[in-house]
Amino acid sequence: MQTPRKLPFIPLGLALAGAFLLVACGGKETPPVPGAPAVTVVTVQTESVPVASELPGRTSPYQIAELRPQVTGIVKERLFKEGSEVKAGQVLYQIDPATYQAAFDSAQANLARAEANLYAARLKAGRYAELVKIEAVSKQANDEADAALKQTQADVGAARAALDRARIDLDFTRVTSPIAGRISRSAVTPGALVTANQADALATVQKLDPIYVDLTQSSTDMLRMRRDLESGRLQRAAGYAVPVQLVLEDGSVYGAEGKLAFSEVTVDEGTGSVTLRAVFPNPQGVLLPGMYVRARLAQGTQDNAILLPHAAVSHDPRGNATVMLVNAENTVEPRAVKTGQSIGDKWVVNEGLAPGDRVIVEGLQKVRPGSPVQAQEAGAAAAASAAPAAAVK
Repeated sequence: MQTPRKLPFIPLGLALAGAFLLVACGGKETPPVPGAPAVTVVTVQTESVPVASELPGRTSPYQIAELRPQVTGIVKERLFKEGSEVKAGQVLYQIDPATYQAAFDSAQANLARAEANLYAARLKAGRYAELVKIEAVSKQANDEADAALKQTQADVGAARAALDRARIDLDFTRVTSPIAGRISRSAVTPGALVTANQADALATVQKLDPIYVDLTQSSTDMLRMRRDLESGRLQRAAGYAVPVQLVLEDGSVYGAEGKLAFSEVTVDEGTGSVTLRAVFPNPQGVLLPGMYVRARLAQGTQDNAILLPHAAVSHDPRGNATVMLVNAENTVEPRAVKTGQSIGDKWVVNEGLAPGDRVIVEGLQKVRPGSPVQAQEAGAAAAASAAPAAAVK
């Protein structure tokens, strides 16, 4: 009996493969190309973000007083410790008062003499005023007595003014601090000759709590911010006091928050910038005059803003920003964008993107424009990597 010959299975396999291929081709989504590099993308979404400017600046004293002598003499004593805190009215230098004390005593004696002459002249003028009524003295004699009285009154006034001037000069031998603050090193020592209103200061007192921070903002940025506020793209921050955050030279954030005090009304012709002044509390003396700082000023809120990680944005030699998108065909597409401020590790993208765009954030070194890729959302990639670790536990 002849055994039936088995039919080959090759045609059946080909038929099944063709059927699967037809089903796949009839789908709406383009399947990932086998062997295409995998990239991580973020899908663009809009959100409201605070808008802040980071401006350079330097600290300056809240008050400053340069101590200069107002009388000439020899410095007899220095009554403060260099670099210490001094109080308003505290005596800092003592100039030899001997000559000024003598001048004061002389002026005091002259005033006493003038007052004695005034007393005698007043009595004489009073008597003559009675005698002229009975014609016991002539009118001329009465007029002379009255004139002498007025002259002695003027002498008393001049003597009293001279005494006041001598008292002021004597007081000026004690050089006092007009403000409370920290005093600098002394430019003179006891025994030095100082002159009235000399050009060189004996020392400088600076009030450092609170302290000023002078900032500079370009007029271009100021105009752009005004346009954004007028167009409604930027919503003005609530309240009138603008809070300011300070970043120190070492990158650390200053612990206390300051407030914007005023803005200049004139643009500097040399730099094209406007000066802003902020006030910061400085109880611990951390901020010293002349320190370079950067200040962050909250200026409002930008609605419908797009944020992208720094790693997703690249810049060409001219500074133009570009990103790489994954389009509907799962191929790479370059896109030019315009970035604004940086918030943390993200850029605010002002132009070039729309909600729903998929931007490559990881794997950029493996792709080029027009090449196919296998895209995976950043959140999904993180969850997939975390799942095996959870299973092991």
